[in-house]
Amino acid sequence: MLELTELRDRRDAVMERIAGAAARAGRDAAEITLVAVTKTWPAELVIAAHAIGLRHFGENRPEELAVKRPIVETALGVDNGITWHLIGPVQSRKSDLAAAHADVFHALDRSKIAHRLSNDLVRFGRTLPSFIEVNVSGEATKHGFNLVNWENDATQRNSLRTMIRKTAELPGLPVMGLMTMAPWDAERDLIRSVFHRTRGIADWLLAEGDVSHALYLSMGMTDDFEIAIEEGATHVRVGRALFGEREK
Repeated sequence: MLELTELRDRRDAVMERIAGAAARAGRDAAEITLVAVTKTWPAELVIAAHAIGLRHFGENRPEELAVKRPIVETALGVDNGITWHLIGPVQSRKSDLAAAHADVFHALDRSKIAHRLSNDLVRFGRTLPSFIEVNVSGEATKHGFNLVNWENDATQRNSLRTMIRKTAELPGLPVMGLMTMAPWDAERDLIRSVFHRTRGIADWLLAEGDVSHALYLSMGMTDDFEIAIEEGATHVRVGRALFGEREK
């Protein structure tokens, strides 16, 4: 595992990249939340990252989060200032784990899951602000609402609007934004287009009155988060740049 000195250097380098991208876009770097992706890493790494000031952590699987969070809270106390982000899709049979342990959900992609989560959240007395995942690249391997042609396809637009409206009616599951992923190893112009078009969806929803506030945008990872910030990302999910290659 990384020594604190190296971990601090890696964090500083990422924060410099965030600040540079924000400056190029005429934005305040304080608007951007760095979600440190700790999936597959042990709880001890979260504790070390907390020691150097990181407070937002991203896990991909509810079952891993359900194990890791209690270990961290035992070491640091319940009031440790950490926000746990569940950044991967949730299976129906694991909705209770997500509802019990996640603080923010980045990959809401089905009404069935929304209802399951809401029921579990009511039972636990919790709230789970969520991003609705959208797929504007058209990749079959990507989750999310199909919005590859949202500008011209009313059916695609209406599917998202319906999801937002129905989710807003569910207890405990406020819609806080949109999440997307760009294609792997794509040209920078294509990556930028994915983020730019996602920002366009958020702006359109606000203009149409489908949401009452500007939506947050969860987009960008280690290889493309600077482009995402230039295109309006408010949350970037960074793992490898902070922690190196994941443990298997």
